[in-house]
Amino acid sequence: MTRPSLPWAVLPSVRAWPLHNALATRGIEARAIADAPPHALMQRAGLAVARLALAVAPTARSAWIAAGPGNNGGDGLVAAVHLRAAGWRVSVSLLADPLRLPFDAAWALDQARAAGVAISADPAPSGPVDLAIDALLGLGSSRAPSGDLAVAVGRLNSLASPVLSIDLPTGLCGDRGRLLGDEAVRAEHTLSLLTLKPGLFTAQGRDHAGRVWWDDLSVEASDAPPTATLVGPPPRRVPLHSRHKGSQGDLIVLGGAPGMGGAALLAARAGLAAGAGRVYLARLDGNPADIDPARPELMPRAPADILVPASLASSTVVCGCGGGVAVRQWLPRVLHHAARLVLDADALNAISEDSGLEAMLRQRAGRRLPTVLTPHPLEAARLLRTETGAVQFDRPSNAVAMAARLGCHVVLKGSGTLLASPEGIWCINPTGNARLATAGTGDVLAGWLGGLWATQPDAAPLHLAGQAVWQHGRAAEDGPADRPMRAADLIEAMVGTSAVLA
Repeated sequence: MTRPSLPWAVLPSVRAWPLHNALATRGIEARAIADAPPHALMQRAGLAVARLALAVAPTARSAWIAAGPGNNGGDGLVAAVHLRAAGWRVSVSLLADPLRLPFDAAWALDQARAAGVAISADPAPSGPVDLAIDALLGLGSSRAPSGDLAVAVGRLNSLASPVLSIDLPTGLCGDRGRLLGDEAVRAEHTLSLLTLKPGLFTAQGRDHAGRVWWDDLSVEASDAPPTATLVGPPPRRVPLHSRHKGSQGDLIVLGGAPGMGGAALLAARAGLAAGAGRVYLARLDGNPADIDPARPELMPRAPADILVPASLASSTVVCGCGGGVAVRQWLPRVLHHAARLVLDADALNAISEDSGLEAMLRQRAGRRLPTVLTPHPLEAARLLRTETGAVQFDRPSNAVAMAARLGCHVVLKGSGTLLASPEGIWCINPTGNARLATAGTGDVLAGWLGGLWATQPDAAPLHLAGQAVWQHGRAAEDGPADRPMRAADLIEAMVGTSAVLA
């Protein structure tokens, strides 16, 4: 990869990126330090921080750097030297015993003192600044900030000026995206060094990291397999002229119990928009023959007529959207016969309450019948026999555990949607925002995924799920941030996103 003049901007998402957890990053760091001259890695890190500060705050002339007791603080001290050389007024709060600093950080402190950087032990700036840099705690932190470090976190969050965090916002778990305590730095920008950390992109990571940047510090990490992947845009697909509706695949949508018919309708419309050649809508509200006047292309069918072994064995099925308790009676047939199956909402709740249905779900993997589950955290908690808080505490591990236990691919929805395979492979979706927090958007995702799968029946389910969640989230990013995304509008927005990608 050619080194750019500035760090890579990771978001908005334009490509896939490798992610490395703390253990993998520590291994890369140790090898890089051993292969480089003394202090070289810290010199590169501090320069990268200063360079990004100059880029994101081009009119700034003053900075306050809150530096902690480790090498993260050393990176901040080196950045202070470069910013002072660029003409900025720079002050550093060193919240550590100078005599107990690590080797590289102690060297950085000597460099900062020699350059005339103002250094104090006060965990607050002496006055207004144009930019603040969070260099308190980096990858090695596993506990909540305390003492002066906690005071500095509070001061950083109270500033009117933007905050740039080095590597991770202080107080955020780099592997899981959860807060280590009650408070973590809320940064406008985060510069991740050496590797990209998973916690920046899921759970509370997105809200605290702001815009994420990455600098590899000229260290080649190809010998360290990534822990996970940040999903990128779907590949460009050019449909063949010889295709027809029969070769585009059949999709069956089962759901829509009384009072919830709209959920199944949204899923069916989304499947049609995603490209399925024929979409059959099997509603459970007693109105199976109703034509959708907005999308008369949808083919309504009574569940008993379409949920027959031959149809199920040749189709992709999306099951559960607004299905209520009525979906339960059809699940054994669907679980046994569906060639490809997306389970959402009430189908997941039914399986979590019935050990027999759960056993049938696990048996699908042994029969080489692929399944994708699309739970939100509460549905995931029911399937895992735990609490929602426990799921959110470690989203990656819980998604992987669910996939392995049930023999399915899992899409654990939420901020930084997690995708996991039964083999333990997992990835994070970087797109989306709170505009998707409206009724029906999950039904749209399930239907869209089903439509993609109908058109590509032999594709890897995790790959298709990644495409679906990326497009789903990207469609929400393209609209006004202060307005919710209505589910019916989301479908059309996803069509527009797909057209741009094509």
